[in-house]
Amino acid sequence: MTPWNLLVLDEGLRASWAADTCSPDDLARAGWQPGNPAWGHCDITALVVNDIFGGDLMVGEVHLDGEQHGFHWWNRLPSGVELDLTREQFQQGQTVTAARVVERPPGPLRRWDEYLLLRERVVKHLGHLPEPAV
Repeated sequence: MTPWNLLVLDEGLRASWAADTCSPDDLARAGWQPGNPAWGHCDITALVVNDIFGGDLMVGEVHLDGEQHGFHWWNRLPSGVELDLTREQFQQGQTVTAARVVERPPGPLRRWDEYLLLRERVVKHLGHLPEPAV
C-alpha cells in the first residue's frame, strides 16, 4: 500500500464529488457544478475523513445576507487541528457560525447511499479505507 498524504486524499475526494453525491437540498437550491465540486458534499466528506482519521465531527450554521442557509460539516482531528476540505464551496460570501461538536449519527445515515457511493469512488483513487463507523 502506498502511503497517502493530505493532497492525495483531497485529490481523491475532488475526483469523487459529483451531482449524484451532492446533498439534494443543495442540488435543488443552487445546482451542483463542476466549477464548484465541493458544493453540497460537506456532510459525507466529513464522514469519510472521520472514517480515516477519527476525531470529532463539527457542524456550524451557514449564513448569507443575515439569513441562515443550512449547515456546514467539517472535522476536528484527534490532534485538535480542524480540517475542512469543502469550505471553498462558499463562493458568495457565506459565513459559518455557531460551530459545535456533534456525535456521529449511529447506523445508516439520511444520505447513506450517497455516502457509500462517495466512499466507493474514493477507494478507487486511494485503495482500501477503514470500515465505516456505523
